This record gives sequence, structure tokens and C-alpha cells, in this order.
Amino acid sequence: MNLLTELSISVIIPVYNGGEIFRQCLSAISASLERPQEVIVVADGDTDNSWQVATDWGAKVIRVEEKGGPAQARNLGAAAAQGDILFFVDADVTIAPDTINQVRLAFAKDPSLAALIGSYDDTPGASNFLSQYKNLLHHYTHQNANENAFTFWGACGAIRRDIFSAMGGFDESYRRPCVEDIELGYRLKAAGYKIELMKALQVKHLKKWEVISLIKADVCDRALPWTQLILRQGEMPSDLNLGWSSRLSVILVYSLLLSLLACWWQWRLLIVSAVICALLTGINASVYQFFISKRGILFTLGVLPWHWFYYFYSGLAFVIGILRKGIIFINAHNIILSIIILSGANT
Repeated sequence: MNLLTELSISVIIPVYNGGEIFRQCLSAISASLERPQEVIVVADGDTDNSWQVATDWGAKVIRVEEKGGPAQARNLGAAAAQGDILFFVDADVTIAPDTINQVRLAFAKDPSLAALIGSYDDTPGASNFLSQYKNLLHHYTHQNANENAFTFWGACGAIRRDIFSAMGGFDESYRRPCVEDIELGYRLKAAGYKIELMKALQVKHLKKWEVISLIKADVCDRALPWTQLILRQGEMPSDLNLGWSSRLSVILVYSLLLSLLACWWQWRLLIVSAVICALLTGINASVYQFFISKRGILFTLGVLPWHWFYYFYSGLAFVIGILRKGIIFINAHNIILSIIILSGANT
């Protein structure tokens, strides 16, 4: 039996008011060198007739009258799917012509593979600075992460349908797009399943990031719920955004702020601030070299304050998450403070 031809793939796309970007998402699937068995679009309470766009395009459409969030939408799509592999794609990304074939081949070659994830490519769709910075940083982070992944990713993630069903799918208590995919990945790893970060599997992110939307997503939809998830799990994997360099950078950013404040009384402390800046730049040198290679020195100079600001509000969100949950203690395996959740607290 030819496993490559026998494996069938169901593409599942949750959408809420997808607009023109959603049309580009569907068009990219149409341009695939190999078409999936089916494309299931779950219109999650949309008000811009995204469901009609998907119907006209020929997708199997599931309409949800009241918005329930991407976790629920993906679960509904998975329940209706018939493919051996469920391939989740966000409505604001476009796949490459060979993406479907890459997914099929990966699972056919490795029967032990339960799930795989990809990354954004290095040519983001939106041209403004914040969109280029954010999506390129995501690309860099995934391309330099461990291929033996500890998490799942809903924007470009595939999983065997029987395993997804056995795990109970996504946690529908997450009503917004946040860490429902990461949480599923944690459960998969805890159950002993293999997840691969397939670095050659890349999709283009078309979302345009602005200041408010970026900070809100990073803090409210990622940092805070991810902190709660980490605390619940009782461990912090040293990979992706949680690597040691990121943790140390958070400490250095707050040290920099304190030293700058102290300069009000003792100007010689500017030397300390300069040293901290040098340390921050050195620790993140590979990131900045990547930005230089992709967008040049001037662009990278603009990246520095945003990147350091990212460490600032990520660290702040982590502390807020700790204060909301319980008692602080030092985990011997982490530099960053962790938490023992009080039994029954805030439930």
C-alpha cells in the first residue's frame, strides 16, 4: 500500500469576518499542486458574509450563529472532517503550492508522528514596520527552535484525526484566539505523542499589526493565558519564546529601567545603563543579525526598542499572572519565578 496516496487531508479554517485576506487564503489553497480531500470552513458568527465567500469557492461550510472562538470552531470542523490528517490553517495566512504535499509526506514517512507545526515565512504580507517586525520575529523564533516541539500551532498545524479525537480536541473554554493550540500541544506531549516543528513548512501571514492590536494580542491573548498555562503545568520549557536568553533579557530590561531611574540622582550610573544595553544587544545578537540580513541596519535600529519593550510587557504580564494565581517560589530548574497554585484559589 502506498501510504503517501492513501493518507487523506482535511483542511480546516476557522474564520470571523475574514475580508479580502480570507479570499487570498482560499485562493492559495486553489493554487496547491495537490488538493486536499476537503476544505472545511467554520464561519464563527461572522457578519461580513465570509461564509458565503467560502460557499461560492466550494468549501464545506459550517455556520455558527454566535461567535464561540477558534477552539470551538476548529473542533466543529474536526468533527465534520473525513480525512486521516486534520490540517488547521488560519484565515489570515496563505499556504505555499507544495504545502499539502509536505504535510502528507511527513506523516507518511513517520508513522510515529502525531502532529506537526510549521512557521511563518520571511516575507510577511503587510508592509508596515510592526507587521514586518512581528512576523519576522515569529519566523526567526520558530526557525531556531527545537524540532522536537512541545506545543501545537493552529495557524499551520496538522494532526492525525484519531489522535485529535482521543485527546478531546481544543479546550473550548478559550473563547478568544490565544493559547488553545499551545494547551493542546502540552496535553499531546504529556500523553507521550510526538510533535515535530517542520521548519521547511512555511506559510505567509497577511495580518496587519498596529500598536494597539499587537500589544493587546501579546499581553491579553498570549502572555497572560500562557502564564496561567505554565503555572498550571508546573514547568517552563526552555524553547521558543521561553528560552534562557529571553528570560535573561527580561531581567536585563528591568535592570535597565532601574538604572536609568537611578541616574536622576547619580549620573555616573549611566555607565551601568550602557553596560546593560550592551549586554542586551549581545544576548540577542543573532536576532538582530537576522533582521539586518533581511531588512538592513536602519530597520534593525527600529527593532531594538520594540524588542526590548516586548521583553518589558511580557515580563510584566508574567508577574501579573503570578500575582493572580498564588504563592511565589523559586523553581530550581528556572531563573524566572514560578508558582504553586493554591488549592481552590480563584476557581
